[in-house]
Amino acid sequence: MSSPDPFTIEVIRHGLTQAAEEMSLTVMRAARSPLLREAGDLSSAITDADGLLIAQGRDIPMHMGVMSFTVQEFLKHVPAEKLAPGDVWFLNLPEIGGNHLPDVKAIQPIFHDGKPIAYAVSLAHWADIGGAVAGSYVPHATDAWQEGVRMPPFRLFHAGGPDREKLDMLLANIRGPAEREGDILAQAASCRGAVERVDAMVARHGADTLQAAIEALHDQSARQMAEALATLPQGTFKGEDFLDDDGHGGPPAAVRVTVTLSNGRACFDFSETDDAVPGPLNTTRFIAAAGAYYAAKALAGPDIQPNGGLYRQLDIITRPGSLLDPPTHLPVVGGNHETAQRIADAIFRAFEGVLPERLTAGGPTTSGLLLFAGRDHRDRWTTLYEVHGGGEGGRAERDGMSVVRVHMANVMNTPVEVIEQDYPLAVERHALRRGSGGKGRHCGGEGLIRTYRCEGDNISLTTMFERRIIPPYGIAGGESGAPFRVTLERAGGSREELTGKTNVTLQRGDRVTLESCGGGGWGDPDSAKTTKETTS
Repeated sequence: MSSPDPFTIEVIRHGLTQAAEEMSLTVMRAARSPLLREAGDLSSAITDADGLLIAQGRDIPMHMGVMSFTVQEFLKHVPAEKLAPGDVWFLNLPEIGGNHLPDVKAIQPIFHDGKPIAYAVSLAHWADIGGAVAGSYVPHATDAWQEGVRMPPFRLFHAGGPDREKLDMLLANIRGPAEREGDILAQAASCRGAVERVDAMVARHGADTLQAAIEALHDQSARQMAEALATLPQGTFKGEDFLDDDGHGGPPAAVRVTVTLSNGRACFDFSETDDAVPGPLNTTRFIAAAGAYYAAKALAGPDIQPNGGLYRQLDIITRPGSLLDPPTHLPVVGGNHETAQRIADAIFRAFEGVLPERLTAGGPTTSGLLLFAGRDHRDRWTTLYEVHGGGEGGRAERDGMSVVRVHMANVMNTPVEVIEQDYPLAVERHALRRGSGGKGRHCGGEGLIRTYRCEGDNISLTTMFERRIIPPYGIAGGESGAPFRVTLERAGGSREELTGKTNVTLQRGDRVTLESCGGGGWGDPDSAKTTKETTS
């Protein structure tokens, strides 16, 4: 099969990417939960027949790295010959190309001549997936079953529509069933849209040309990544970063990586990472790979088309039984976005001594999650899953930005108007946390201050955040940023600082004030003074 001309390849590349991005827009327009339609905690991808990524939306790097494996692992459990046109399969098991239970994947095969030629994948964070605590974040969890409904691959839609018996069974075990059903339908609709777009591309270019273009794009990304890695310093580099604790208030837990660059390849060996922890901060080997993919692309080839070819040049090693490759019975919900960020930071820190000019100092590499849940005046569950940005770390050429999300996160905030309309909460204050950025030649950005006032009774509040004990780090002599802090002020006047992983019950008039971390500084602060004095 001859390769198409470069113009056709480029048209197909853009067409596939547009189809993936349209999937995400469909979910945001059709979903019922504010977490999806406002915050955009979702991602979309299209893979080839083997499950290798060929296109993705401009979504969340952590999700995209995981979805590079989802279909490959899915096909090990559900062979292609079992699939039929119109099928949409759902799953959330972390051990099947996943991350944590609330991130549910919908997979629809795309057929031509009776065989799957591609797959559409929609990942959406469900605001509740069952479990011991509303919102499905269980700080005290000791096993995976406390965290919610575990879904192996099962067909929820067929050509005739939803399988009502399975759907009813699922919704009976999840809080807020009407909202969840709306989100499920949105995911299915996004997959159908991708099927229509790929079908149109086949009709225009032909299946053989489409397949040849996909193979050419894989080869191109592999070649570009090899060339980019060869421009980095060659050798072996070690980095580490630490979780504040083990999820249950115990000692810090380390993520350690040894990065070896040689002959256009990169190996990320996480074998020296600490053992799995008792709390919900473990994560999967797929998240370890996602962190490595993200870091490699950010450092070496930010403009390279993300697809299966890019990943050919990267080797990922995890140690079974470790924090990044735990036994399947352990809880993982917070590891998805807390430990994932430690992975990225550990990799970047490995290059501090040789590539400081390409690095950003430590930033808000945490979700900063506050999860409010309760029942409204109509006795329906409401769940506000709100993540909070902080100060970006300084860089060699500039100060860090204030109140952003960095690295593997890309979720928007929920507008105050939506919060106050849909939830028993009022936002009393929303401001910059002045002075929270670390000093340096280029200073870290400022964090955020936000105060919520509770306007209902018996509201569950769950926290899940890092950088409370171990603050964002400085680089090249820069100072650390201010750590994360959440304070609860009861209506009666008592105050307490909440830990990073806890669950409390709020009553009317209680106030919760979040102060997100500032970014670390880049470079010696004294050099900034010298430069300023010389310029003057």
